Amino acid sequence: MSTSITNRRMVKEGGADFYPTPPWATRALLAHETFIGNVWEPACGDGAMSRVLADAGLRVESSDVNDYGFGRTGVDFLTAHPVYPDNVVTNPPFSLAEAFVERALMQARHKVALLLRLAFLESAGRYSRLYSVHPPARVWVFTERITMYPAGQETGGSGTTAYAWFVWDKAVSDSSTALKWIAPGYRA
Repeated sequence: MSTSITNRRMVKEGGADFYPTPPWATRALLAHETFIGNVWEPACGDGAMSRVLADAGLRVESSDVNDYGFGRTGVDFLTAHPVYPDNVVTNPPFSLAEAFVERALMQARHKVALLLRLAFLESAGRYSRLYSVHPPARVWVFTERITMYPAGQETGGSGTTAYAWFVWDKAVSDSSTALKWIAPGYRA
């Protein structure tokens, strides 16, 4: 086991990058973005995000490369046969976030919404490879910190990592990115 000093979590070396999304974070997205058509949640884990999307009346296809007891398992979003959903909404493994963005942009017909660390905005390389070609339409910054714990870990306290919803909207032709905030009040 290794201890991450910045977030005080115990993570198994070489373990899967699985941190279930608190339901309130997905509800906050739905309060600010409208999704027309179906949604593919390709890193569904235990279904935390998929359930909130479905409860909002969206038709959700859920999959994950690992088996966490929800959705179709063994489906690697990065290599799976394209299904061209209307929207892709997910909290991808951070180590694969850029690849998830690129793949989602190739497949989604309308919107791509990824829950990412705010630090994902940084990087000259990422700017060259991604943002200069496909900037997000909107970045919704959480004013309240999201705390994500590895599945099964006792929860408590507040996180130290800033998160935002990065939304690519194919209906927006403007190449500028709107920076917006999610006001306090969604955290349950």
